[in-house]
Amino acid sequence: MAGHTLPRYALAFGLAALAGMVDALGLLKLGGLFVSFMSGNSTRMAVGIAGGTAVAGMAIGLIGAFVGGVFGGALIGKLAGRWRKQAVLATVLGMLILAALAVGRRGDAITFLMAAAMGAVNNVFQRDGEVSIGVTYMTGALVKLGQSFALALTGGPRFGWLPHLLLWLSLVLGAVIGAALFAQLDLSALWVACGWCAALWGFSLYLGPIGKA
Repeated sequence: MAGHTLPRYALAFGLAALAGMVDALGLLKLGGLFVSFMSGNSTRMAVGIAGGTAVAGMAIGLIGAFVGGVFGGALIGKLAGRWRKQAVLATVLGMLILAALAVGRRGDAITFLMAAAMGAVNNVFQRDGEVSIGVTYMTGALVKLGQSFALALTGGPRFGWLPHLLLWLSLVLGAVIGAALFAQLDLSALWVACGWCAALWGFSLYLGPIGKA
């Protein structure tokens, strides 16, 4: 996460909170599957295949939707050039709105749209064509947190661990909020996620194109 300005850190933390919120809504609706945590879905898929249960098919669908979202977001971001962040966030917002509009209808379209949105949002932060800040998965952030603690104790940056901790806490806070909202609103809580995503998109417009401090 090194090399980013404070406003862009703030955007990353906000996106992690969005991912936590959306993932909590998906987890509670699907009863154990995720719309952003594909490592968990991969394990559930494998267990489902071994046990011959239907969960394997749903896990495969969610993984496919997530990868499709990453692919689509990457293409849109590439076409948008220096306005990649804003274009990708607009795409994520559009998919979340479509998912919210589909609430109450049968089928898996809602959760697949949620998974696609969570895939696409990982294109907001890139460096040299690679994700520089993963906002929907925290295993890497926790690994870097532990490594940064070790560096701080052995003469490295004293507070290099702080951004990784804040990123993880942001996702956890978003998930807590998502779970609380689900208890009251079910998947209609997606409208809250849409509002939060819209606010982050507005903040990205304030930050301006890539290259602006």
